Amino acid sequence: MAEDRTPTRTPRALVAAALGLVALGFWDLGAEPSALAKEHASKAVFEYGCRVQGPQRFLERRSFLDHGTLDLRKQSNAVRYLAERYGNVDSEGTSRWNSKSAMSQAKGVRFMGLPLSVHAKIAPALACVEKRIIKTCTGGSRYTPRAVGGFRSANTYRGAEVSNHLFGIAMDIDPDKNPCCGCVDPWPSNPICKNAGPVYKRTALPKCWIKAFERSGFDWLGHDTLEDTMHFEFLGDPDKITK
Repeated sequence: MAEDRTPTRTPRALVAAALGLVALGFWDLGAEPSALAKEHASKAVFEYGCRVQGPQRFLERRSFLDHGTLDLRKQSNAVRYLAERYGNVDSEGTSRWNSKSAMSQAKGVRFMGLPLSVHAKIAPALACVEKRIIKTCTGGSRYTPRAVGGFRSANTYRGAEVSNHLFGIAMDIDPDKNPCCGCVDPWPSNPICKNAGPVYKRTALPKCWIKAFERSGFDWLGHDTLEDTMHFEFLGDPDKITK
């Protein structure tokens, strides 16, 4: 289901129904989700003060959404993992997994000189991304962002999906230049969405920037069916960012 970036809250009944099944034990979570993520190397590699890690695949939106059909079990398992580590997002299901709200753990940071509110746990990873960009994205890969967004209090997904902006682990960069070509109107009307070829042609962000985020545990939703090219979300292990 396409993401609607209007400030419309998802009906809580839809989210609560799915999350409640996991919370009550009707769906077996099996192994701890973090155990499902593959280790990138036998020995940890650190760059710019952070562990090099990719996003955990079971947390990626495309892992529980197949041809527009949401796998509620997989999605709920992912939401539980996020709630246990980052806090609840004002829903009955997530509150059962963590009594502390994600929003209460917000931290104000600056990214490329712009103010941004994110979850305190991912602030170090974002700082490492910035260091990598400054060091490696030079020449034709230079880019100056004008607007960034992080924490949100309202869900911007339709249906039962839960936006990772609610957990404070997602951020958007220059929506006017990096649109969500697979979202609802008016996003697809952006002229850049009509560019043929790889998704990198439908964003103003240099590939070097995207790779910098991905090397620090962030997933770029440009790879998703939404082609949400403004959007990055930290899906790595928050307990291993600097360890």
